[in-house]
Amino acid sequence: MSLLSIGTVAFDALETPYGKTDKIIGGSCTYISLSAAFFLPKVNVVAVVGDDFPKEYMETLEEKGIDLTGLQIKEGEKTFFWAGKYHNNMNTRDTLVTDLNVLADFQPTIPTAYQDCDYLMLGNLTPQVQIDAIQGLSKRPKLIVMDTMNFWMNVAMDDLKRVLKMVDVLCINDEEARQLSEQYSLRIAAKMIMAMGPKTLIIKKGEHGALLFQEDKMFYCPALPLEEVFDPTGAGDTFVGGFIGYLAQKDDVSFESMRQAIVYGSAMASFCVEKFGTERLFEISPADLESRVNEFRELARF
Repeated sequence: MSLLSIGTVAFDALETPYGKTDKIIGGSCTYISLSAAFFLPKVNVVAVVGDDFPKEYMETLEEKGIDLTGLQIKEGEKTFFWAGKYHNNMNTRDTLVTDLNVLADFQPTIPTAYQDCDYLMLGNLTPQVQIDAIQGLSKRPKLIVMDTMNFWMNVAMDDLKRVLKMVDVLCINDEEARQLSEQYSLRIAAKMIMAMGPKTLIIKKGEHGALLFQEDKMFYCPALPLEEVFDPTGAGDTFVGGFIGYLAQKDDVSFESMRQAIVYGSAMASFCVEKFGTERLFEISPADLESRVNEFRELARF
């Protein structure tokens, strides 16, 4: 099954209690695609970078099965850059720098070879760009999963409500779910959000796991307690990349399959935070993943 991921490929500079990095590869599309590619022979990408994005980074991604035919390279422009510093508890961070650069006027151009994708993952972008991406496809995918953030709820709520009617699964965190629904109870919030369009809702709760809602059904996957969390950057994108990658591999979008996908996505995210940036995602093996999934099984079995 073919998967198309649309989002950001970027540079990040990170600082956590464990150290700091200079510019390293980041962006929602990068984490999503690396995670999804663990389950699929190929993941197609639509994103934009400047001509400052190193060729060796692209080659590294391609070696992992990520097709960059849809990666736009803007001559004479710079790649999107974000710098952040995490506090000691790792749950809060300060944004130090956000340079949109090529992302400021990004319009997704979907290559002909990507047009008939079976699964579509929309990373965190402006809602209008997400709408343009869906409308730019020649046919509707079997499943459309979308991420967003509270910033778009503040500045582009009308467009956000439009795109919500066009997708199957929305993936947001608990703070965003409460803001979008104006409800504190996550069960009530889920009902209200699903009434806006998406038939399925995933609410990420960081170190407290994730909730899956569909109609009157609900599933909870705990997060695996880790001895050390080096860098939480990209964990949410890695999670949803593993989720949609697993579904595309199985080609099964039933609620039961989504329950399994939540666990595999959580396992992928648990690896991501063990090193800076995407570094850990390049190291794990299928055996590592199955061992980690078994830890999740034991954690929740009674």
